[in-house]
Amino acid sequence: MSNRSLGRDIHIYAASDPTGPVLGGLILTNGVTNVNLYSMVDIILILSSIYHLQDARRSQLDRDDNPLQPGNYYVVTDGSISINDETCLTRTISLGTGTRVASFRNAVRDRDRRCVITGEDAVNADLGSWRGFEAAHIFPLAYLHHWNANNLGSLISIESTDGEFINSVQNGMLLRSDIHVLFDGYEVSINPDDGYKIVCFLRDSKGIAGKHLDERFRGDPRRPVDDLLRWHFRQAVLANVRSVGEPIFEVDFPPGSDMIGEILSGPKAGERMQYELFSRLVEIT
Repeated sequence: MSNRSLGRDIHIYAASDPTGPVLGGLILTNGVTNVNLYSMVDIILILSSIYHLQDARRSQLDRDDNPLQPGNYYVVTDGSISINDETCLTRTISLGTGTRVASFRNAVRDRDRRCVITGEDAVNADLGSWRGFEAAHIFPLAYLHHWNANNLGSLISIESTDGEFINSVQNGMLLRSDIHVLFDGYEVSINPDDGYKIVCFLRDSKGIAGKHLDERFRGDPRRPVDDLLRWHFRQAVLANVRSVGEPIFEVDFPPGSDMIGEILSGPKAGERMQYELFSRLVEIT
């Protein structure tokens, strides 16, 4: 298990308690701007009054598109500050199987035909080989009960062939396998409110941070619903920026290893086991 707060070069504190508990922080990657930091603070904190951020020199940080600089930042407000306790849905690698997921996969492949985030084409798709590319659910299939309880299907206009709105092409993207792992772990996300900017929350080894999804994506009427991308981005901010961040779970369980034992001895064991159980049950219901 890794700690998402390790390696941070942005730290957020209350100006009224500058040496007190950290309110949040992040690892700074390409493309993160001053206004992006404000939007993340708006997600991780609950403030009773207007506020602004200032740097270590007590200069106010403008809400602009200038690149964010490393350092400590302080929330200045006359009101109260509390950390948002909104639940971040535990999530790990999610590769579903079954006929319902197959129809979802085929629809996503037909629409995208490349990794939406890196832009890499599935050059052997016409030969029937999609190796290295996977159809990713934006909102995870394992949380179908949460999807239904919050009527998220109402966001969907293109129904899937199995009748499940969560398996609509509008809740999916084709991703390179390595990017899919990062997306499912909330380590990479897309901000639809900033020109569909790709945001990396850990060090970017793929050269994707700060880039924007292309016009081919934006112009497709079958593209993912903005509110679902917005949901994923919010989850990613909660997971990575709030307080010390959520744990990063171990997902490499070679044959013969004690997967259940490792999960039960790790962080958020109950939530992790519930996710793993839901991931399997949803494929047979």
